[in-house]
Amino acid sequence: MNEGENPQAIEARLRAAMPDKIESRVQSARLAGGRAIIVADAGDMRVEEREVLEIAYKQALQGVQGVEEVRVALVAERKRARIIAIGSGKGGVGKSTLTTNIAVALARQGHKVGVIDGDIYGPSQPKLLATEGQKPETSGEKLVPIDSKHGVKVLSMGQMVPNGKALAWRGPMAGKALGQLVDADWGDTDLLLIDLPPGTGDVQLSMMADSKPDGAVLVSTPQDLALIDAARAGQLFEQGEVPIIGLVENMAGYECPHCGEVSDPFGSGGVEKFAHALEIPFLGRVPLRIETRLAGDAGEPPAAKDDEGALPFNAIAQRIAAWLSGEAF
Repeated sequence: MNEGENPQAIEARLRAAMPDKIESRVQSARLAGGRAIIVADAGDMRVEEREVLEIAYKQALQGVQGVEEVRVALVAERKRARIIAIGSGKGGVGKSTLTTNIAVALARQGHKVGVIDGDIYGPSQPKLLATEGQKPETSGEKLVPIDSKHGVKVLSMGQMVPNGKALAWRGPMAGKALGQLVDADWGDTDLLLIDLPPGTGDVQLSMMADSKPDGAVLVSTPQDLALIDAARAGQLFEQGEVPIIGLVENMAGYECPHCGEVSDPFGSGGVEKFAHALEIPFLGRVPLRIETRLAGDAGEPPAAKDDEGALPFNAIAQRIAAWLSGEAF
């Protein structure tokens, strides 16, 4: 230690000796009587990762002028990931496929995203994110999500139950299962998307009570029947004081792969009109494309590519990201 060196200069010198990856976690660094004391954030780390981090600080500061001993205090306060629920109120509107592609699009835009398959009875995310046959490990009493090849972590009952086996659970059991998925060891994930089952039943109510989302996205096809159910889902979120981020119109128009003619088997524009009538933001529309279905079956979300099929999902993800940051869209 140089005589007369002030604490700010000492901290800067200690930080300069560290690799960027571990320096970014340092909350404070000081030197007293030859002892370097480092306080660092490790709230998003598992036990074994924390041990590696502590060793890394000690190795980085070996040989630094004035340092005879290194002590490391790791702060373990975990930051809660923000939660967005994706709901529809009605099955068969493409909500799971939309959730997957929004998650992949958000991940490609720089977010650390996880997907929770809340459809306990009919899980789809293992196939959509190509994690079928992979079982999650545990860290202590918590599940450890599986890393998909698309940069999105995922947890689903479909990863823990033999393929094709039906779950005959009552509602409270399904709600408890969702709670375990939410309370998993999500690491540094900053955003969780919950792919909810259709309807407004026990799973949704349990989620609202135990893991209240920061916001909700409603998905509907354009026809009136689907919109009626979407309205019911919206009422559930409003009663639970969960902000509705906006509505998405899915399966909006079908382009014939042979002649190129566009038809509207489910109608057109109904969701946008519905959103305007209720003064709810309209997030965008996703066309009905056979390529999207084939890509989902293959575990290759269109949003993972840089082509026309990714565009609607990218646009919706950008609007959700704007909402998260408090910007208008």
